[in-house]
Amino acid sequence: MPAIVGVINMNSVGSGSVFHIGDVYSISPVSSAKTFAGAGSFNTGDGLRVWNQQSSTNTNDQDVNDQTITGNL
Repeated sequence: MPAIVGVINMNSVGSGSVFHIGDVYSISPVSSAKTFAGAGSFNTGDGLRVWNQQSSTNTNDQDVNDQTITGNL
Protein backbone atom coordinates (compact mmCIF):
# COMPACT_ATOMS: atom_id res chain seq x y z
CA MET A 1 0.00 0.00 0.00
CA PRO A 2 1.55 3.33 -1.03
CA ALA A 3 2.44 5.84 1.65
CA ILE A 4 3.31 9.52 1.70
CA VAL A 5 6.57 10.09 3.52
CA GLY A 6 7.59 13.47 4.87
CA VAL A 7 11.05 14.82 5.55
CA ILE A 8 13.72 12.26 6.44
CA ASN A 9 16.92 13.11 8.28
CA MET A 10 19.43 10.24 8.22
CA ASN A 11 22.76 10.76 9.98
CA SER A 12 24.43 7.46 9.13
CA VAL A 13 23.78 3.88 8.06
CA GLY A 14 26.09 1.13 9.27
CA SER A 15 27.50 -1.63 7.11
CA GLY A 16 25.12 -4.25 8.52
CA SER A 17 21.97 -2.15 8.46
CA VAL A 18 19.11 -1.48 6.03
CA PHE A 19 17.47 1.82 5.11
CA HIS A 20 14.31 1.39 3.07
CA ILE A 21 11.32 3.60 2.29
CA GLY A 22 8.35 2.24 0.43
CA ASP A 23 6.74 -1.13 -0.18
CA VAL A 24 8.80 -4.21 0.51
CA TYR A 25 8.18 -7.94 0.68
CA SER A 26 11.21 -9.00 2.68
CA ILE A 27 14.35 -7.35 4.08
CA SER A 28 17.15 -9.63 5.26
CA PRO A 29 20.37 -7.84 6.20
CA VAL A 30 23.46 -10.07 6.28
CA SER A 31 26.75 -9.41 8.07
CA SER A 32 29.53 -11.35 9.73
CA ALA A 33 32.25 -10.52 12.24
CA LYS A 34 35.27 -12.18 13.78
CA THR A 35 36.27 -11.31 17.32
CA PHE A 36 39.54 -12.11 19.03
CA ALA A 37 39.82 -11.65 22.79
CA GLY A 38 42.14 -12.82 25.54
CA ALA A 39 41.32 -14.47 28.82
CA GLY A 40 38.89 -12.45 30.94
CA SER A 41 37.94 -10.06 28.13
CA PHE A 42 34.17 -10.53 28.20
CA ASN A 43 33.68 -10.81 31.96
CA THR A 44 31.04 -8.42 33.28
CA GLY A 45 29.51 -7.88 36.69
CA ASP A 46 30.11 -6.35 40.11
CA GLY A 47 33.12 -7.34 42.21
CA LEU A 48 34.87 -9.51 39.65
CA ARG A 49 38.33 -10.80 40.44
CA VAL A 50 40.05 -12.14 37.35
CA TRP A 51 43.61 -13.42 37.63
CA ASN A 52 45.31 -14.50 34.42
CA GLN A 53 48.93 -15.46 34.20
CA GLN A 54 50.44 -15.17 30.73
CA SER A 55 47.27 -14.70 28.72
CA SER A 56 47.73 -14.86 24.95
CA THR A 57 45.23 -14.85 22.11
CA ASN A 58 45.94 -16.94 19.02
CA THR A 59 44.85 -14.98 15.95
CA ASN A 60 46.38 -17.33 13.36
CA ASP A 61 43.50 -18.51 11.16
CA GLN A 62 44.51 -21.27 8.75
CA ASP A 63 41.20 -21.72 6.89
CA VAL A 64 40.65 -17.96 6.25
CA ASN A 65 36.87 -18.27 5.60
CA ASP A 66 34.80 -19.05 8.68
CA GLN A 67 31.38 -17.68 7.80
CA THR A 68 30.87 -16.82 4.14
CA ILE A 69 27.88 -14.66 3.28
CA THR A 70 28.25 -14.53 -0.52
CA GLY A 71 25.28 -16.82 -1.29
CA ASN A 72 22.92 -15.36 1.32
CA LEU A 73 21.65 -12.33 -0.60
